[in-house]
Amino acid sequence: MLAYLSSIDLSSRTLRFLTGQLTARRQEIGTLWRRLPAACQALLALAHLRCGDTYAQLAAGCGIGIATVYRYIREAVEALAALAPSLVEAMTTIRAKAFVILDGTLLPIDRIAADAPHYSGKHKRHGMNVQVLADPFGRLLWASPALPGSTHDLSAARRHGIIETLADAGLKCWADKAYQGAGGSVRVPLRGRRKRGKHRHNTIHAKIRCLGERAMATIKGWRLLRKLRCSTNRITDVVKAVLVLHHASA
Repeated sequence: MLAYLSSIDLSSRTLRFLTGQLTARRQEIGTLWRRLPAACQALLALAHLRCGDTYAQLAAGCGIGIATVYRYIREAVEALAALAPSLVEAMTTIRAKAFVILDGTLLPIDRIAADAPHYSGKHKRHGMNVQVLADPFGRLLWASPALPGSTHDLSAARRHGIIETLADAGLKCWADKAYQGAGGSVRVPLRGRRKRGKHRHNTIHAKIRCLGERAMATIKGWRLLRKLRCSTNRITDVVKAVLVLHHASA
């Protein structure tokens, strides 16, 4: 098999953070020996999450079995997911912002037509719905657990309690037309042809809301999330792990 050098566009700070978490986990469970040290396990997990490298590629590159790679990555993801804040915990940071931007994204998955709950009619593909909160500069603040792709953005926001939580905090929120009828402090584009000042209002609204696309780009920068091939039950943990790593490297 041919081999080549590659790179991961993450800082050494991120590697040190994950290494520290894995070292603490090994001490907690009393691990006596591993084929790879914690630093190599961390690097392996980052290559999978950031670059989307497959288990087979990582196994060949590290000289270990595919099953071992699977266990190492799963352990790293679970350790990171345990550190992810809930929406209530994240509100400590979110409350300090002038306003937030709410948007939803579809994480593509490899499912067949029979998996109707995961099919998004809007995007015409199978995936998982994730709600994202960004600050006024488009920086990622929080990402929700994943729901089946057929879930509407407004329904997903209500299920996660996003709208109620923001309303209770008195925090303004900008969102797109998918959140029409959300109420509370959620601001959406105006509808109807006879609304005075509609065009100007919607133009200003779009300029503010479009900054949230930066948060989406941050998530999709982790190439594994561009095409998920794992069980749908594990996608929430993957999203949480990415969120924790993003904040650790900020």
